[in-house]
Amino acid sequence: MTDPTSRPWRDLTDPRRAEATDRLEAGLKEPEFENLEIPEELGTVQVVIDDHKIKRYAFTHDDHSSWHLTGSPFEGKRIGHAALLGNDLVQLFTLVYAASQVVGYHTEEQMWFDSPAALDEVVTLHGTYTEAYRRRGEGYVVMEATATGEDGRSVVRHRGVEILKTTPGAIGGRGSALPERRVTGEVPKDARVVDTLGSDARVGDVLAPLHKTVTAEQAAVFSRVGEYVRNIHNDIDVARAGGLRVPIVQGQQQFGVLAQLLTLRSGPAFLTSGWLRVKFLAPLKVFEPFTSTGVITAVTPVDDGLRIDLEVWVRRDTDNRLITAGWAAATVPAS
Repeated sequence: MTDPTSRPWRDLTDPRRAEATDRLEAGLKEPEFENLEIPEELGTVQVVIDDHKIKRYAFTHDDHSSWHLTGSPFEGKRIGHAALLGNDLVQLFTLVYAASQVVGYHTEEQMWFDSPAALDEVVTLHGTYTEAYRRRGEGYVVMEATATGEDGRSVVRHRGVEILKTTPGAIGGRGSALPERRVTGEVPKDARVVDTLGSDARVGDVLAPLHKTVTAEQAAVFSRVGEYVRNIHNDIDVARAGGLRVPIVQGQQQFGVLAQLLTLRSGPAFLTSGWLRVKFLAPLKVFEPFTSTGVITAVTPVDDGLRIDLEVWVRRDTDNRLITAGWAAATVPAS
């Protein structure tokens, strides 16, 4: 975020940024449910998709695709990762609420991918809290946000649900009420495993899995450790104060892994027609290996190709537990 008056810690060359952050947060609201004003504008900021931003994200997700580091199918330009701006959109609330006071829990994330952002493009972000409600003793808030390119086109759209302030160790693993179409993460043993979603895609095909482990360093960088923001993802003391033994991987970071999986399997089509919605069901600790995959649930001819709908999920390898589950779609060429 490029405005130094609104985000002094974004200037990583400024040795006074920690003091500036403390001074800025002193004027922000406490992240309490009672302080919400619905609807509540969270503001507008600009983000530069520079080399550092792309490489930092590549490190946090072990996603060093040539599209991001050398050149892509989009006019040969270097582009940002599909979910590169996801955390920036989630963090828009810190324009109004003190980030270092947050001990929240991300429960649902949804993004529409309309076009990739190019290297050195200035993207405008805008967010609003649109809804708030209580459920099972917790206060939930819904954010809707957009990222718009320099030419006015939509890059991505976001809708997220978060418990604004809670004790993560007490609710982690409690599960979440899912829509009527429950994702089980089970597939037939004889299902066809596919590396690419193309014209031969058929219902029941399973995506070739993506295996990952997020280290403490990757989780910390993704969760703003370089900006002197402390949270349950980058600080062990804050994590333990929240009832956790070690830091946990941010839900948005898991979301990025699923977006990487879908980009690998769908190709460029995911960055122009993709949709991904997930529920976070249980926490993932740093250094815990996990696997993401999905299964095709529908293949529908449309004017510009084939719309492929999927169920997607993440399982912890240590106990095979389903920790993230959701739905995705992309329109791929018919031939």
